[in-house]
Amino acid sequence: MDKKLRQEEIDALFETARAGSPSAPAAEHAASAPYSFTSSGQISTEQLHAISILNDLFARNLTHNLAASLRSRFEVNLVSAEQIPFSEFLLRIPEVSYVASVRLEPLGALSVLQLEMSLAPPIIDLLLGGDGREGPLRELTDIEESILGSVVELVCRELTSAWHQVGLSFTFERRQMQTQVARMMSVTEKSLCLSFEIRMPQSAGLLNLAFPAVVSNTILRRLTSDWARGRSHGPEMRARMEAAARGIRFGASLQLPSVRVPARTLQQLSPGQVVCLDLPAATAPLWCVGGQPLATAQPVIQGERRSARLERYLPGGKP
Repeated sequence: MDKKLRQEEIDALFETARAGSPSAPAAEHAASAPYSFTSSGQISTEQLHAISILNDLFARNLTHNLAASLRSRFEVNLVSAEQIPFSEFLLRIPEVSYVASVRLEPLGALSVLQLEMSLAPPIIDLLLGGDGREGPLRELTDIEESILGSVVELVCRELTSAWHQVGLSFTFERRQMQTQVARMMSVTEKSLCLSFEIRMPQSAGLLNLAFPAVVSNTILRRLTSDWARGRSHGPEMRARMEAAARGIRFGASLQLPSVRVPARTLQQLSPGQVVCLDLPAATAPLWCVGGQPLATAQPVIQGERRSARLERYLPGGKP
């Protein structure tokens, strides 16, 4: 039996057809924007807030301590914190500038400290008993470089004091020439750049710090770990995460403890020759998972496959 449509139903069908016309997707497409993968890994608002709090503390401490050391008004303020390619940081360094390498422990990485040369003459003049007069932009003498190096050491001490909560210490190494700075990091590496404005009675300039990616990632991870620690998942979510984690596959191996073999023995090896290892005959192989030894085991055969029979777990190795 054929169904006859009422006028209201016909109108509704026409309205639906108009809503699904090509003009509607076009409007939606016009509102979209292309995604740039270069924006991945940028500092989040939460991380930027944590970095600002940490470096505001450094700026306040440096303001008080350097002002007391120089016996003059000295003001330090955080200007910006951003992630940029190291090549862009290099372009910002003036031709006449003071650039030094700073070692970060325990990571053993190098960061770059750059001080605008306009600040050097008044700082040196104050430390020599003057009134902090400005001077021409020129290269420093050996004595002036040594005096400014003591100021950079003070800056590193204040950085260590302010950044102790992320477990990093700053050690001033030496001044670097412009041609040497580009070798300290890969020019394409995304570095964390911090800029501080320094104001003195008769001069002003910038203090810039650049950290390599391995350091910036460590800093950001440690800064946000305390906030992330307070967040917990529900029981159902935790159960799903544990079930998914049990399906993760790790590389495992059954191997003897490492031994040292003379180079002449390796040089004289030939097929069929037996190499004598400096191990007792009763030494049990180690079952290693992810490169970590977990237990002693013996090689066995299970069907057509080689297997390992666990004997005992090593201290701290039992999961």
